[in-house]
Amino acid sequence: MTEELFREDATLAECEARVIAHGEGGVILDRTVFYPLGGGQAGDTGTLRDAEGREVAVIDTRKSKEHPGGVLHLMAPDVVAPLVGTSVTARIDTARREAHRRFHTTTHLLCALIPHPVDGCSITAGYARLDFHMSEPLDKDALNAGIARLVAEAHPVSHRWISEEELDANPGLVRSMSVQPPRGLGRVRVLEIEGVDLQPCGGTHVANTREVGNVVVTKIEKKSAMTRRVVLGFAP
Repeated sequence: MTEELFREDATLAECEARVIAHGEGGVILDRTVFYPLGGGQAGDTGTLRDAEGREVAVIDTRKSKEHPGGVLHLMAPDVVAPLVGTSVTARIDTARREAHRRFHTTTHLLCALIPHPVDGCSITAGYARLDFHMSEPLDKDALNAGIARLVAEAHPVSHRWISEEELDANPGLVRSMSVQPPRGLGRVRVLEIEGVDLQPCGGTHVANTREVGNVVVTKIEKKSAMTRRVVLGFAP
């Protein structure tokens, strides 16, 4: 199993690690700062550097299918991966991570502004989107005013862990219809924006809403009779 350092500290840019397995187009480390694709959020990219200074690019990060609990650091097909047992410095693309953190936090602000279930989500370095299960129209200017207000109010953002029993006792915490919290580990990670939003989430976020900065709603689409899509981007 890979120790997922990003779950406790999303600001970590690098860590020392050891290659423990090969397969599926990449390597698995014993610990990592790389976030694997999941919960609608894209995987991290970056590099692995060994003690001799040899560096290989990580082009994506996924959860391993062959090694349950392992985080797979994917590489280009022509790359020679570091050998099992090799010690490496794992470093993420910090600009990409920063974009993910800002966008992911803003999706939580949208959940506070739009009181409807979410039935689709995508968070990338270039944009983010949320699909809301609703039929009413949405006003882009009103949403942007709401986001700007919550950003300016500088709400602290933090996480904690609750038991699966606590989650079962509070089913209203789950806003997503399409992505459910992982089960079987005995605990669930909960993201809280103080006074604004509280829901299960394993992604990476900023520490205070003021760090979101100039994220705005760029588009609202009617995808079906019961789906409204809200697209986020960085303001010019």
